Amino acid sequence: MAYKVIVSFTDLQDDNYRYRAGDTFPRAGVTVSRERLEELSTDKNRRHKPMIIEDLPEVKDEVPVEVPKKTTKKGGKKKNAE
Repeated sequence: MAYKVIVSFTDLQDDNYRYRAGDTFPRAGVTVSRERLEELSTDKNRRHKPMIIEDLPEVKDEVPVEVPKKTTKKGGKKKNAE
């Protein structure tokens, strides 16, 4: 699963690789443990604040809705013209 960096940091466990806010964590070719993901996504790290969040797909606010066509009554009652 990919994560999004929300606070720039230098990863001391990845040869001091510099992650900037908006980057994907971990970078391509790097595998990290669940413990490391938990450490960086919570306040259980040196900076005592989350550094990454789950990178969820963007959800659009607009949802297409099909509106039924209006039907007209045909063959209704006619008034007598007198």
